[in-house]
Amino acid sequence: MFTPRVDRYSQITVRTNRYSVPVRLIGKRVRVVLHASHLVVYDQNVEVARHERLIAKAGCRLELDHYLEALIRKPGAFPGATALEQARSAGKFTPVHDAWWAQARSAGKFTPVHDAWWAQARTVHGERDGTRALIEVLLLARHIPHEHLVAGLATALRAGALTSDAVALEARKAAQTEDDSPAALTTGASGAATVTFLHEWRLAHLPPDTRPLPSVTPYDQLLRRRRASGGNHPEGEAQ
Repeated sequence: MFTPRVDRYSQITVRTNRYSVPVRLIGKRVRVVLHASHLVVYDQNVEVARHERLIAKAGCRLELDHYLEALIRKPGAFPGATALEQARSAGKFTPVHDAWWAQARSAGKFTPVHDAWWAQARTVHGERDGTRALIEVLLLARHIPHEHLVAGLATALRAGALTSDAVALEARKAAQTEDDSPAALTTGASGAATVTFLHEWRLAHLPPDTRPLPSVTPYDQLLRRRRASGGNHPEGEAQ
């Protein structure tokens, strides 16, 4: 068992190799349990990371999900963003950062569909807000299976729905169908992809309202009583 301290890059070193952990643990000591094929990282008694073990020395295994909370605050630091390209040219984006991004792509967690949706989101919302929307989509992967999320991205992209709410809704719709392929898109009568926005979906799924229709009868009774009592006032008295 090892108890390394998490460095400023949100990584720990175990037997000359580096592994990522969630950014909230920077500066803290964690507990690492080595197994034959993998290692598990614990913060106290809570599992916070799990990695396949690296066999070679001086290797690095990084997980994109571990950095998303930091990126949502600074979307310009996301790989491919304009601000990051400037940082790379200034030498502030190191080979460690490049390795992290390469591993995210090679693991299939960032697909061409992600790239296309992101490019369109940046065109519509601007560099910063478009990148933040993408990071919000990546955070959805913690609760939505990868194949359903990609299907939701593909549908939302074709419909021009460039918000994480729209992607989440389409991903859940994909999960309810038998065909979870990213190519299985919802189409309307014209053949174009359609998206049901979150507020419309919520309205469509509200329970039936069984309350009786409102009535103004009590108000009519009040008015009749007011008229009846008004006739008893002496002449000239304010009513």
